[in-house]
Amino acid sequence: MARRAVITGIGVVAPGGIGTEPFWRLLVEGRTATRTITQFDASGHRCRVAAECDFDPLALGLTPQEVRRTDRVSQLAMVAAGEALADSGLEIDGALAERTGVALGSAVGGTTTMEREYSVLSEGGRNWVVDPSFAVPHLYDYFLPSSIASEVARTTGALGPASVVSTGCTSGIDSVGYAAELIRDGEADVMVTGATDAPISPITVTCFDVIRATSARNDDPATACRPFDRTRTGLILGEGSAVLILEELEHARRRGATVYAEVSGYAARCNAYHMTGLTAEGREMSAAIDLALADARVDPGAVDYVNAHGSGTKQNDRHETAAVKRSLGQHAYDTPMSGIKSMIGHSLGAIGSLEIAACALSMKHGVVVPTANLHEPDPECDLDYVPNTAREKRLDAVLTVGSGFGGFQSAMVLTSLERTAA
Repeated sequence: MARRAVITGIGVVAPGGIGTEPFWRLLVEGRTATRTITQFDASGHRCRVAAECDFDPLALGLTPQEVRRTDRVSQLAMVAAGEALADSGLEIDGALAERTGVALGSAVGGTTTMEREYSVLSEGGRNWVVDPSFAVPHLYDYFLPSSIASEVARTTGALGPASVVSTGCTSGIDSVGYAAELIRDGEADVMVTGATDAPISPITVTCFDVIRATSARNDDPATACRPFDRTRTGLILGEGSAVLILEELEHARRRGATVYAEVSGYAARCNAYHMTGLTAEGREMSAAIDLALADARVDPGAVDYVNAHGSGTKQNDRHETAAVKRSLGQHAYDTPMSGIKSMIGHSLGAIGSLEIAACALSMKHGVVVPTANLHEPDPECDLDYVPNTAREKRLDAVLTVGSGFGGFQSAMVLTSLERTAA
């Protein structure tokens, strides 16, 4: 019998609220969590807006030692993993620990602490030669992205394969896709998977300022991110983490676990075209969609909802609109499609997993979440983007897509068990 991977637990740390329930309420209500940056003085930057998490690691159960030893990126994941594990009802110990792995995505790793510590060591960048005796003892851990997976493995008790997937803005889809493949291949029965990123720092904001990818609508932070809208001017950075408990279906059934959805299809492609540019035809994303649908054995006409990448840049919105039309054909015009970056920003490597969590919750509740701030549709983006107001709809087959600088294109299909049984 073919092995299948299902989602049995969800944990979320996101702008606008800590935990799955606050995250879901914000999305359904179409509220935005974008605001003027508070984590550092951004007054000299082109873009001074981001979607920040109101995150207190000590109040959320981490110890002072854990907080000192880890970067914010790991802390977000540790908290999200704790909620996901509790939600699943799993106890990872004994023989199960050997069959449980960790696969997390992150685009920029411990950037926040690395930048802060370099500033301390170099006297704000004034000294080229620095004195390492002033460095914190865990500086090397901040430097290694793999420390994210090792910390989550330690806190959950997972003794199986552990890895960090870093493919830019598709990391959060690719990590879950990799985890599902490990379960399908019999390498693990349970995977703690998802993604995390905490990129709101001077260096990251500067990088996006340089390429003018972020919106400079600083006077109206709440509406700064406007996917598919004619007045959009760029993306808004965010931060956060979503961790999923992925489990082999029969293993989940034996213990009577609640199943949100099956990860039934996944594919990734690279366009080999441009570091930040996208073709207008959408061929590369369409190829990933086609392969993911084939992997899931889902006909394009059976897709009930598309979770868009929806970054709020003109080239991305037009690219993925074209890709969805290419893959779904006429059915694309009848399929709701929305983007949650309008509400929680673009958390780089983390966003793909936050979007998977949103899709699974949408399937559970039978609700399509809206695209916020969409008031003046771009005539070149002519699909149903569910503007501003959530919509009730039964969802049995959901497609989520991601696009990343460097040419990365990823797609994933989630299906309900009821659909499979039918």
